[in-house]
Amino acid sequence: MTALLTAYFPQVLQGFDDIRTTLVCEFLLRWPTLEAVQKVRPATLEKFFRAHNSVRKETLAHRIAAIKAAVPLTTDPAVLHSSVLMIKALATQMQTTLEAIRAFDSEIEQLCRMHEDYPLFASLPGAGPVSAARLTAALGTDRNRWITVEELLCFSGVAPVLERSGKSTWIRWRYFCPKFLRQSFHEYAGESINHSFWAKAYYLSQRARGKSHQAAVRALAFTWIRIISKCWQTRTPYSEVRYLESLRKKGSPLLAYVAHNPS
Repeated sequence: MTALLTAYFPQVLQGFDDIRTTLVCEFLLRWPTLEAVQKVRPATLEKFFRAHNSVRKETLAHRIAAIKAAVPLTTDPAVLHSSVLMIKALATQMQTTLEAIRAFDSEIEQLCRMHEDYPLFASLPGAGPVSAARLTAALGTDRNRWITVEELLCFSGVAPVLERSGKSTWIRWRYFCPKFLRQSFHEYAGESINHSFWAKAYYLSQRARGKSHQAAVRALAFTWIRIISKCWQTRTPYSEVRYLESLRKKGSPLLAYVAHNPS
């Protein structure tokens, strides 16, 4: 759809942040060309956008003004006719897909809230409904699946691989692992930086040591897996206060870093 719009109706890509929405699909089904939408009265366009919950006056005014001032990329009848047929087909398919995703989301939400372990993952700072659901599915309910947390770290792909050859030693990315599991931990770790005091401090300390953003997030994910695994095994919801207190009792260098780098 993006490639097609780029070739004949790029104004849609410029006017909407995300074309994977019901709003854009219905817009294209109703006005599949720039010429068609430019013939419409501004009041009609405003009513359409408001009906799709686009109600900000500045956004409405900008979109309508941009539509009226736009110049068509092409006026070739053959290109426009074939493009209209294809964009209507794609928009219809997109609508069906979006409806299916909403149905899946609704079912997943209901199942997660019924799951006995869901509150454990929902207690994680910044997890939200998406990460909490993914982590619930990722770890499952069989607590004998991994005997030690190191097994989970390796299985998830978050733990790196140490290789040796002669006198040389190097660390590399773990290639073979369940990608969904690794991505779930990695994405949650990245989001936790915005919600957890110690996670942000840990990430910044890794960056200060010269690590890239991705490497710092992977290191944070490594630590989070240890914490999440402990909560899961003991069926104990996570507590930021409790974890910070445990860091204090252990004399964690992370707290010393925070003290010297309060920003």
